[in-house]
Amino acid sequence: MSVQTPPTLMQLARQALLRNEALAISALEKLPMELFPGLFKDAVHARHTRVVTAMVEAWPFPCLPVGTLMKTPNMEIFVAVLHGIDMHLDTRRENLQVLDLRQVPYDFWRIQTGAEEGDGPAETVGEKQVVKVLSRFALSGHLTVMADLGLWPSVREEEAYLLHWVMQRKGSVQLCCTNLKIWPLPVWTLKKFFNFQPQHIEELELSVGWDLSTLAHFAPCLGQMRNLHKLSLTHVFKTTWEICNRLADRDEKCVSQFTSQFSNLNCLQHLSINWIYFLRGRMKQLLRCLTTPLETLTTTGFHLSQRDLNYFPLCHNLCQLKHLDMSGVVLLTLDPVPLRVLLQNVADTLQSLDLQGCRMKDSHLTHLIPALSQCSKLTKLNLYDNDFSMPILKDLLHHTANLRKLSVEQYPAPLQCYDESGCISVERFSHLCHELMDILRARRQPEGISFATRTCHKCAARSVYDLVPRLCFCLP
Repeated sequence: MSVQTPPTLMQLARQALLRNEALAISALEKLPMELFPGLFKDAVHARHTRVVTAMVEAWPFPCLPVGTLMKTPNMEIFVAVLHGIDMHLDTRRENLQVLDLRQVPYDFWRIQTGAEEGDGPAETVGEKQVVKVLSRFALSGHLTVMADLGLWPSVREEEAYLLHWVMQRKGSVQLCCTNLKIWPLPVWTLKKFFNFQPQHIEELELSVGWDLSTLAHFAPCLGQMRNLHKLSLTHVFKTTWEICNRLADRDEKCVSQFTSQFSNLNCLQHLSINWIYFLRGRMKQLLRCLTTPLETLTTTGFHLSQRDLNYFPLCHNLCQLKHLDMSGVVLLTLDPVPLRVLLQNVADTLQSLDLQGCRMKDSHLTHLIPALSQCSKLTKLNLYDNDFSMPILKDLLHHTANLRKLSVEQYPAPLQCYDESGCISVERFSHLCHELMDILRARRQPEGISFATRTCHKCAARSVYDLVPRLCFCLP
């Protein structure tokens, strides 16, 4: 039977005050500022909307990080907060400078209420966090509203209300978005939105289904995102003309308009490009525009040319990669030597490598094994859905047995597991996997290996033979 910690006297006092909303609101003018955070948290969680509105109006701190208290969306509380901002603006108070609606961790609440609720002593880290936010986002003469947004034809109720609310208060409120996701929307709608400080966007996910010319119209907006750290671009479709013909001069100009904007993205570290047909043969044109080294590169869903692959090891901005995902990129007809050189270049930094579904053969893996054996920081390796024989898998495990940080490995069943009809023989599968397990036993300390049959998180629908914590072989 668990013993519940009894509420503190301060908690009991706040609960009593909130039971009489009129009394709580009238007491705000005399309430010490140190008591505001705890009372505000209680009011939000108990959905006392009138008290929330009054407390936002009288908020004594320069930053109100309310988003972290609203992890479960509640329209009534959301409207109450914005109504409080309206009253704050009407009374021309100057205490509050930033309203943060993002659901990000904030030490402010723990620091301000931790001492009396048993979470530890107050620290200065919360103050430093708020100061950092204020120094970057607070704008002279405006109240800054920070929010993470997802824009698509059916915008969520809270986001639609916020955008309309901000549009009506252009002269006194400035919207800053740090994390933006965009689904199919007309470009003119997005350009209207980008009147709101695009330079503050840090993460952008574009899954819009545009054609190339539409993407080129959007390119100048992308170029304004000078603090962008993470960009994910998915699905740019071919027009009917482009399906029947090669790119015309006009379309080459559109490609240049798009790729040239990457020279403005001085903070870009994570780049994901998926199903972008026009980049085949033009990866050099894109990558050479980068001004800082990437930590993550994802190129999936479209065919790379040999010319693209040849440039990868020559690109200085790929020399510090931590994560490389080329899943679904067909390497069957490509020379794997440039990929081997790239892996050698990033051997001291690479942490994850995903080559699932690349249709590789033994000859490809033979070229890559020496480079993989040098990747000392590698923690995840996915080679599933390729065609490898038992001897080449043995060779791979011999060469990677010294990679102590490797914790997740996925491989296809060896080709020798298939019978004459092309079906997996469970008996062969079990026998060959035990052989591979013996290789690891011979190269590792016994206490470092545990044996269990588990389900692989990536292929739960398939049969999985899991040999050791760092290794699984998946049936197709």
